[in-house]
Amino acid sequence: MQLEANATQKSNEYFTTSPYGYSPDVWIGILFLLFFGASTLCHLIQAIHYRLWWLFPTVLLAGCMEIIGWIGRLWSSYNLLLKTPYMMQISLTILAPTPLVAANFIMLGQCIRRLGQQYSRLSAKRYTAIFLSCDIIALLVQGAGGGIASMSAGNGTNPDLGGNLMLAGIIFQLGAITIYVLLATEFVLRYLHNKPLKDRINTTTSYSLDTRMKQMLMALAFSSLCIYVRTWYRTIELANGWTGYIIHTQRYFVIMDALMITFAMGVMNIFHPGRLLGPAEMWKESIPMADMNGSAKRADPEYLALRGNLSTPTV
Repeated sequence: MQLEANATQKSNEYFTTSPYGYSPDVWIGILFLLFFGASTLCHLIQAIHYRLWWLFPTVLLAGCMEIIGWIGRLWSSYNLLLKTPYMMQISLTILAPTPLVAANFIMLGQCIRRLGQQYSRLSAKRYTAIFLSCDIIALLVQGAGGGIASMSAGNGTNPDLGGNLMLAGIIFQLGAITIYVLLATEFVLRYLHNKPLKDRINTTTSYSLDTRMKQMLMALAFSSLCIYVRTWYRTIELANGWTGYIIHTQRYFVIMDALMITFAMGVMNIFHPGRLLGPAEMWKESIPMADMNGSAKRADPEYLALRGNLSTPTV
């Protein structure tokens, strides 16, 4: 009995001195490492197939960061007290969704350009530029915080400064995503109810809302929701501190972070923008003329051909 008590005490001390506050499960590490590896490989093939090169610094970068982060987490499963894999996983799993958010901004900008910029408070070009800039700022602040926290952990000093910088970056990102969600929701509602902004009536043109566009919008909404939930979780987690209950509870991280990003990346494999919005040529095409009801009076022949419609459009 005494030996068992001593073993239990040593085990508790082992987990207490661990930066995780628990021992990461090996099977969970392998599971998510396999998923992010498979999803990233699929995104690579899809990006090359559809020639959507902007997916490389966005979705593919996010996938690679998740892979490296989960390698660090799996490493920690075998070497719990090492600081390097811990800081590797926490920094990269915090940073990874940021380029994924950028991909969502780009896709929504393209949807706005297709459906009609008269329903959006910002033009598609301005929308993408503003929110991508916010995303880059968030990435830089979080990256700086992660670097400072890693150096502090390596030197055995307090990592709070780095943690606070990471928190500031995530809060900034949360604010940007919130505004993005509100503007996107307003755009969709205005389009569905045909209520263009008065100062933008007849200034832009639009396609009709076909099945593929509906699928793209639903996938984009689902992906954005998953990222939004995850960003709230990370905000609360870091605000709670490095030794808080939330950061020391594995199931919260798995459900609110890993699973959310899994869904956000996976849904874009299934409902890929290249398949639903067309390959690279489609993203540069002219927009057809539209009447006040938002119905197309003219469709680009290249657009219809790429959509699989070989009939000649009427003018």
